[in-house]
Amino acid sequence: MRDQADLARGWMLKGDSDRLTATRLLQSSGPFDTACFHTQQAVEKYLKAVLALAGRPIPRTHDLVVLNDECLRVAPGLGLDRAELAMLTPYAVQLRYDNDFWPDAPTVQQALEAVERVRAAILLALPQTTHP
Repeated sequence: MRDQADLARGWMLKGDSDRLTATRLLQSSGPFDTACFHTQQAVEKYLKAVLALAGRPIPRTHDLVVLNDECLRVAPGLGLDRAELAMLTPYAVQLRYDNDFWPDAPTVQQALEAVERVRAAILLALPQTTHP
């Protein structure tokens, strides 16, 4: 049976997979909209790792601000930038259907920098036993 640490590790690994995919897309010629999608997905999964470790229900939402608020209940010192989370949130669904949104490489770079900050903060907040 998987314990909470195993579940958190799984979420972190899935988030790392999305982060790596976005990085590889940035290093190539795109597609950059897909890269942005994966940055949002990475952060979503990192936040869900925090909730999994705490044994909290995982909300079925792509809203990173909502997920962060849930995480703050179990990790009050997390201190993530709400503006960055709000910037990434639309990349989950809205950009997938917006025919006018075609981000460029600098947009992806900015999103990946936010992902790295979130990942670092969450790794500091999680016990070493949950790190992939």
